Amino acid sequence: MSFLTLFILSVSLSFDSFAVSVSSGLAKKEIKFRQALRIAFFLALFQALMPVIGWFGGISVKEFIEPIDHWVALGLLSIIGIKMIVECYKCDEEKTLDPLRFRTIITMALATSIDALAVGVSFALINVNLYVAVIVIGAVTFIASMIGILMGKKTGARFGRKIEALGGLLLIAIGVKIVLEHYFII
Repeated sequence: MSFLTLFILSVSLSFDSFAVSVSSGLAKKEIKFRQALRIAFFLALFQALMPVIGWFGGISVKEFIEPIDHWVALGLLSIIGIKMIVECYKCDEEKTLDPLRFRTIITMALATSIDALAVGVSFALINVNLYVAVIVIGAVTFIASMIGILMGKKTGARFGRKIEALGGLLLIAIGVKIVLEHYFII
């Protein structure tokens, strides 16, 4: 997987964290920089570690799925992408959770990183450099989360759903690219 593809994948994985961060900024406009760092750190940490867990699961079944690994990767990324698109159109309930509470932060981090677990399985099947992937995914998610909190504080949630849908479409496109790379040298 090229660095550009990994970067695009990282950006699309960070959209959930970005959306949660925008919501956090909307819910608590008085979030201080240090508090924003804490939220972004945990969102990035979970987003970066979930592919590692998925990779270990994927590596254990790799020999059995290797002949169809590109289709498995497409399937997993498409399921995640479609889920992201569907979720962005669900009606939002009024949120009364405090995004500064540690339990809330951990819950947000876990909820937004589940898709990265499945991506980690795909990583094992297509031989992605896991160290580079973890660093890129973590860094992109951290930056996206910090920007999201700031945007939530400043602009509101006008673009949240559109950004999450775009993330889903990007994941599906990456899955298609993996299949095309398998059959054609791209």
